[in-house]
Amino acid sequence: AGVEGWLEQRYTISQQTYDQLQKLAQDAKNYPPQGTGSTRNDTNIHLEPARDSDHLYQISLGAKVSVLKRATSEKQPGARLPVGDKGKKEPPKPVMEDWWLIRDAQGRTGWVLARMVDLDVPLDIAQYAEGQRIQAFFVLNEVRDGDKKVPEYLVLVSEPRDGNPYDYDQVRVFSWNVRRHRYETAYRERKLEGFFPVTVSLENFDKEGTLPVFVLKVRDTSGNLVDRKYKMNTPIVRRVLAPGEAPQKPAVRSKRRGR
Repeated sequence: AGVEGWLEQRYTISQQTYDQLQKLAQDAKNYPPQGTGSTRNDTNIHLEPARDSDHLYQISLGAKVSVLKRATSEKQPGARLPVGDKGKKEPPKPVMEDWWLIRDAQGRTGWVLARMVDLDVPLDIAQYAEGQRIQAFFVLNEVRDGDKKVPEYLVLVSEPRDGNPYDYDQVRVFSWNVRRHRYETAYRERKLEGFFPVTVSLENFDKEGTLPVFVLKVRDTSGNLVDRKYKMNTPIVRRVLAPGEAPQKPAVRSKRRGR
């Protein structure tokens, strides 16, 4: 007679795939989280950012995850594209999808479709998205308003579509106006080609004291990825230049690119 029972899912995939998933988790161990979110449905964690890639784990609806990295891939790689108009030489572009590299509460790490994760963006900040997509957010500082402390935020934003050739194209810093008891835009920079990770820390600036700083990785006019540091002395945000560093303009994103 046959034997029936439960089998751990790790034994239904190859040892190579299992080892690759373990290596992915180890490599991502020190990645700085770019935000937190919750899953919209039961969601498979994939080895690679692709629907047909191997998966070992499934996380449940509403599970809390940390977002670590973004990638894009074709929704149906190799699928036959529809024939365009006879007068057009260029075939239709493939449909692209965004993926997040995530880590759950148990430390399991892998790729999930970005649309399956709702970022935990505070409603007070989400209302200022202006139709754009919030890609990441960070608490920079806390200010006291009466008997409570209110966080001030760094928010990274992109156009509301999958497949963009950058992780974000706009940066906003929201400070808290203690007198008016509301958020206001302390800093805004547009037309960036920005990439994760973004890092946030504290740094001592002598007379100014210890201030929150953040570092963006952006593409400059020469096409190189460079780090740009900023400091926040509420409500003022300014660039921090390294010794001998000359101010550089980020690449101006063309309107045609990425569409």
